[in-house]
Amino acid sequence: MTLTLDEYSIFFLYGAMVLYAAAFIAFALDLARRSAQVSKGNTVSVDGTVTTPAPARETIGAAVGGAGAGGASAATAVADTAAASQKPGGRLFGGRGPDSVGVTAADGGTSKRSLSLRLGVAFTLIGFLLEVTADILRGIAANRVPWANMYEFSMTGTVLIVGVFLLVITRVDLRFLGTFVTGLVLILLGISTVNYYVVIAPLPPALQSAWLVIHVFVASLGTAFFALGFALSGIQLLQYRRETITTGAKFLKLKFLASLPDSVRLENLAYRVNIVGFVFWTFTLIAGAVWAERAWGRYWGWDTKEVWTFIIWVIYAGYIHARATRGWRGSRSAVLAIIGFGAVLFNFGVVNVFFHGLHSYSGL
Repeated sequence: MTLTLDEYSIFFLYGAMVLYAAAFIAFALDLARRSAQVSKGNTVSVDGTVTTPAPARETIGAAVGGAGAGGASAATAVADTAAASQKPGGRLFGGRGPDSVGVTAADGGTSKRSLSLRLGVAFTLIGFLLEVTADILRGIAANRVPWANMYEFSMTGTVLIVGVFLLVITRVDLRFLGTFVTGLVLILLGISTVNYYVVIAPLPPALQSAWLVIHVFVASLGTAFFALGFALSGIQLLQYRRETITTGAKFLKLKFLASLPDSVRLENLAYRVNIVGFVFWTFTLIAGAVWAERAWGRYWGWDTKEVWTFIIWVIYAGYIHARATRGWRGSRSAVLAIIGFGAVLFNFGVVNVFFHGLHSYSGL
């Protein structure tokens, strides 16, 4: 029965990967669509809505009648539409506009929503549900929490990355990050299924503790927020570069950047997300020390895993401190956040596999 449940878990995991791949393609098509529409001179909002300007003759007519009541009404409608996009319920913050394919804009033009963007979110959600099922089945098969080795940690960690992404986009419209989030998850799952899969085995004595549930889960949750902050910081760097190049120059032909929030907005979002991740990582460090005292009789022993967990904490603490008190803005803060997530990946993919110590529980 255990082997059968594990096989079902693998089946659902592969299904999730297929849907994540479909979501990746859909999100990528949305970015390509944004670039094409920007090239045509159309306006693309953060939520992917494309607004085609009204014909020039209508614009001229509105300008001529601007002194009259009709012109004033048109100007008011345009202003109201622009203001609505900045409110919490507006498109900039994930508010839902009309679902129809073509909608009359305030200036007399037409507005079209992105079908590929909606499909990307739908595929991601279904893939997330399938991966949660795979994770639960693995846990039932093992009769414990499913994050006791590298394979299981990869599965649980990617579930949380996607879950945090889906949760955040209900509050702030970050669906444009879908390509980067699903791409990262696909890479991590691909590596784990090929290189990290192990059959279910009993836990070592040191892991037979309630701290396994608390410590590792919180570490996974912190990693999920760091991953989202990493994606935001990466886009911030590209956007900052686009904003600072000379007028008329082309930057990697990434025209879709013109439809995304500016670098300051992206930096603020990344900062907030990374602060949440830092709180979880701080708890991870403290909980790990308490668990180490109970398991090995000391709070700190300079084990490789302990050292790298502390290094990650120091990097993100430096990032938060430098940005809050030293005035680090723009590309410097983004680079430091990216370095921090690079340390997280190194801790997971290199330290766990190639460095042996008391934390060598990769199962490989």
